[in-house]
Amino acid sequence: MTGQPGQPQRYVALLRGINVGGHRKVPMAELRETLTGLGWDGVRTHLASGNAVFTTAGRDTGELARVLGAALAERFGFTVDCLVRTAGELRAAAEACPYPADSDPAKLLVLFLDRAPDAARLAAVDAAAFAPDEFRAGERELYCWFPGGMGRSKLPGALEAACRGRTVTGRNWRTVTALLDMLAR
Repeated sequence: MTGQPGQPQRYVALLRGINVGGHRKVPMAELRETLTGLGWDGVRTHLASGNAVFTTAGRDTGELARVLGAALAERFGFTVDCLVRTAGELRAAAEACPYPADSDPAKLLVLFLDRAPDAARLAAVDAAAFAPDEFRAGERELYCWFPGGMGRSKLPGALEAACRGRTVTGRNWRTVTALLDMLAR
């Protein structure tokens, strides 16, 4: 959860619940300005759903998320839950995915959490009730597979309920790989 102190490091910021249904609008140009205003470099955004990559001196990712959340609240007037991962952490999360790399990226979702999921609460989720949809827990991720597509699945809602008290935000596999590509550039 920490970058090399003082050394420039690449990070990804994942914002939760912005620009959905016309609510909690955060234009990407203004998000880039906000990150740049924090002194962060190489800022780029991906899609309008709150994904950004940036470079700054190595710091704790939790601290970076709090700093970003406070800056967004000041600028936009509402709270935005933020998660920050180092490039290495995002890469490790992708490599730990239990589903094949060539899976349909629209049917594979990664739920990112601010800390490890509670094993007992996850065990209480009746996986059979959501079949053929399924999930597997990672270190600070939940990997979800939706063979029929995720549009109508109730599984993400059940998993978020099981993770109550944690910050959770999801990204489909296409977005995860796009962010990895952006971090590599």
